[in-house]
Amino acid sequence: MNKQLFTFFTILLLGIGAVRAQETTPAPTPISTPLPAEQKTPDDAQNVAPENLDGVPSIAPRYESDDRDLPDLGRVGVDMLEQRPLSLKEAITRALENNKDIEVSRQNVRLAEFDLQSFDGYYEPRFTGQTYYERATIPNVSIFSNNPTTTTNSIVGNVGLQGFIRKYGTVFNTTFSNQRVNTNNPISILSPQNSTSFVASVTQPLFRGRAFDQPRRSIEIAKRNLSLTDTQFRQRSIEIITNVQRAYWDLTFALRNLQVQRDGVRDAKEQLVHNRRLVEEGQLAPIDVVAAETQIANIEQGVYEGLETVGRAENTLKNLIATNKDDRLWNESVVPTDSVDLDAPTTTLPEALGLALANRPEIEVNNVQRDINEIDRRFYRDQNKPQIDLVASYTSAGVGGSQNPDFTNIFTQTCTGSANSPENIACLQQLQSRQAAQQQQLAILTGSSISDVFAFRYPTLRVGVQFNLPLFGNKTTKAQLGRTLVQSDQIKTQREQIEQTIQVDVRNALQSVRTSEARLRSAAIARENSEKQYASEQRKLDAGQSNIYQVLERQTALMNARSIELRSQTELNKAIADLQRATGNSLKANNVEARLRK
Repeated sequence: MNKQLFTFFTILLLGIGAVRAQETTPAPTPISTPLPAEQKTPDDAQNVAPENLDGVPSIAPRYESDDRDLPDLGRVGVDMLEQRPLSLKEAITRALENNKDIEVSRQNVRLAEFDLQSFDGYYEPRFTGQTYYERATIPNVSIFSNNPTTTTNSIVGNVGLQGFIRKYGTVFNTTFSNQRVNTNNPISILSPQNSTSFVASVTQPLFRGRAFDQPRRSIEIAKRNLSLTDTQFRQRSIEIITNVQRAYWDLTFALRNLQVQRDGVRDAKEQLVHNRRLVEEGQLAPIDVVAAETQIANIEQGVYEGLETVGRAENTLKNLIATNKDDRLWNESVVPTDSVDLDAPTTTLPEALGLALANRPEIEVNNVQRDINEIDRRFYRDQNKPQIDLVASYTSAGVGGSQNPDFTNIFTQTCTGSANSPENIACLQQLQSRQAAQQQQLAILTGSSISDVFAFRYPTLRVGVQFNLPLFGNKTTKAQLGRTLVQSDQIKTQREQIEQTIQVDVRNALQSVRTSEARLRSAAIARENSEKQYASEQRKLDAGQSNIYQVLERQTALMNARSIELRSQTELNKAIADLQRATGNSLKANNVEARLRK
């Protein structure tokens, strides 16, 4: 009876299980046959399952890297054994000596110096002159000569001296001329004939050009341009110093961060050895060794990335300080020697703003532009005055030579009356008197022409006024004066804009220093706590109260905290460099004197 009841209940339970299995078994998903492309709609294209996408090629679906050989981990083109200790001061000095932009700025200053010398040379005294020989034959068109042609041989020599009184725009000219002429003209009394003259003249502007003129304007502008190029040279020097500082600290961070990554690999390997010992002791599972090995591989990737970062940072710094592409520095490993623990400045915002407004090159550039505008306004105001000049000259001339052997006096007088008649006697006396006067005049003419000049035998004095006045007003100079007035307002507006921009730069730089200080403090605390947490987690692991994954997590956190602390210190140093640039104090703060290379 009991056997029959057992059989009955067994069959009943099996039937109930089959019914429940049938109720809970999901219905099979129908397999949809893809539609032909011509029958697909846009909605069908959007609803295709990812595994059924058409036209997508499969690229290395089961890729695995089996290569375990490490490539050369050195820095390209750098001999790691040739280390070059480099201080920040030395880096700045090399950059200012070798940087191409700085050299161009130096050349611009020298060009401005030559421009000033060129304009200043306008007022140098000038010694002028000319000399030549000339032979000329011309046809005779005069009734006083029977010669068919007249031939003249001339030797000419002229010298002159010009001087200036810069303050008043006065111009002095002196000229000494000498000419010797031989001729076959029978009506010429002297042959050869020497003609000499000495001329002294002065031109004094009464209105326009007396107080200011174009040469003086060019000289004053050249002086301001020299100051401008010198300011631009200092500005470029400040930019180079800031760039070198930032590159120097970036390289410092890259090298120290690389050391952090290497220390992380060392710690991970020590942890691996520790884990293997715990596995042997039965406290850890063998899979925990694999976790430690994976940690080593992951940290090693950071080492390789850090090595590349070092190479890039080093190349950036070398590009700023190397002489050229063949400099030996490119093959050396640069090692920064300056301490990274810089003291942040304690300056206040008003002090920083005052320092920036006094030192920033942009302010000096604006001041030079304002001075040049004042020079232009002064010049064009002077050009609107009437041009009236006082002119005076004195000339002393002389003539000399020898009597022309071919000379014929066409005005020779003859007496035609009887020899003893009173008319003939009077005519002969008059003729003798005239011949005596002619002989006396000939004796004077045949003397020295130079002695005549210094004896002031034939003087000429001239005094007068010359003017040049536009009939309908001077529209050109008035328009140019108006333009300079508009430029004056424009320069004032630019000054306000520059001051406001400088204020923003100083505020941002000062805020960056304060923020970097706070971040460094926080990063230092985080690093200290990470060290404590890592050490605590290791002790807990040894006591069986933790696991390997928490230890590795603490180890990674500690390595990241060390990197963040280094980065925070680097950012603080770079913020200090930016504050020096913002206040225009980079040269003084780094004990640098920017000067031209002689």
